[in-house]
Parts: sequence; C-alpha cells; structure tokens
Amino acid sequence: MKNILVINGPNINLLGIREKNVYGAKDYADLCAFILQQAEEIGVNVKICQSNYEGELVGFIQDAYGKYDGIVINPAAYTHYSVAILDALKGVALPAIEVHLSNVHAREEFRHKSVTAPACLGQICGLGFMGYALAMRALAALLENK
Repeated sequence: MKNILVINGPNINLLGIREKNVYGAKDYADLCAFILQQAEEIGVNVKICQSNYEGELVGFIQDAYGKYDGIVINPAAYTHYSVAILDALKGVALPAIEVHLSNVHAREEFRHKSVTAPACLGQICGLGFMGYALAMRALAALLENK
C-alpha cells in the first residue's frame, strides 16, 4: 500500500470560518475526515499535516523523504512566493500534486502564479475537497505504474 503525505498550508485550519463565500462552510475537521475516507476508498495510507509556518512546511516535505511515496500539497498563500517550499519539493524529488480549494485563476491576479507548481506533477484547483481526492487518485495510479 502506498503512503501519501497531505500537507496543508496557512489558514487552511480556518476552513468554515474564513471567507465562506470562497471556501464554504465545512471546517478543517471535515476536510481531514474527507481525505481519510477517500484514502481508504483509494487504498492508500495517508498522513495529514497543517502549518501556518513556512519553515514547518519545509520540514514536513523534507521529513517525507524515505517515508512517503508521494505528496499532495496545498501551500495556500505560500504558493505565490515560497521558493523555500519549491526547493524542498525539488530536493526530495517525490511525486507531488498541488491542490487549491478555490479556483485561484478566478481570484486576484497575484494568485494566478504558482511558484511551487514547477516542482509538482500537476495542479488541481477550484474543486473544493474533491481536489484532494483527485490528487490522491492520480498519485496512486502513477505510483502503481512505476
């Protein structure tokens, strides 16, 4: 069974509180429950972590080396300027997929550019919680074919 690390960046812990018009009314516990339920259906082991601190996110990525087969990452606001997260993803060289709950391309212009996406196999945005399920399914399929 493949092991996938799901990393959530800043303010994802405020789901259900912040910008409900963008992120909906479900909270972070709902997201984690959804991810775990989907992982079970897909047949992968998953660990979920979240931090509001860039260095801690880098640590999660670095610690994944040798322990996980792939990463699903929602860098949140760090998406748009964190070279440190980009370098960590490149450094561990694990297959990664970037996920965003909202459609970043339909929002403010500064959100249209992802600094971290070049280190990822792909990006899924605008599909809410389902983006995580699709990312895990894609990783599971890609890892199976390795």
